Amino acid sequence: MATHAAIAAISNALLGLLESAAPGEPDVATASFSLYNSGDLQRPIGERLVVSLHLYHVAVNTSRRNLGPRVDALGVRRKPPIPLDLHYLLTAWSKDPTTQQRTLGWAVRVIHDTATLPAAILNQHSPDEVFRADETVEVVWQNLTRQELADIWEVARNNQQPSASYVARIVEIESAVSLEEYPLVQTRDFAYGAVAAP
Repeated sequence: MATHAAIAAISNALLGLLESAAPGEPDVATASFSLYNSGDLQRPIGERLVVSLHLYHVAVNTSRRNLGPRVDALGVRRKPPIPLDLHYLLTAWSKDPTTQQRTLGWAVRVIHDTATLPAAILNQHSPDEVFRADETVEVVWQNLTRQELADIWEVARNNQQPSASYVARIVEIESAVSLEEYPLVQTRDFAYGAVAAP
């Protein structure tokens, strides 16, 4: 199970994946890669080519929300993890539409080629080990309706850019709360006695 730093680790891993693939691609070799918040979406497009990743929604994964308690590596029984889905918007920013579209196509290709992120990539851009060696996170394309896309861009209506949307599925964040365990009941001792007469 991942630690509480999993959300940031996945965001940084996706950007790191793109950044490490860029030097071999002439179209995007000079691009910068940044995490954006909703306020950043309102920035005017600068002279530099930028690829941004915006985490716009975090939701509990409904297919895995009834997980049972876990036993950690030390044998301690802990509360169940919380399974999350992370929803991202990937955008290429350039004043030249052709460059913007070529960059977006390249970024979509890179993420599609590495749709399952192993722990080595997930932990690479974090100061601590966030994911266990056997953990992975799946990043899949997410189709948004025009209304959903309009809702995301509401904060930057005049600055809307072509984007790709993804969901990183079933990120299980482990609980730090241990559950008390008591020994199993072996016998019951019932006290029987004479009932006093009224």
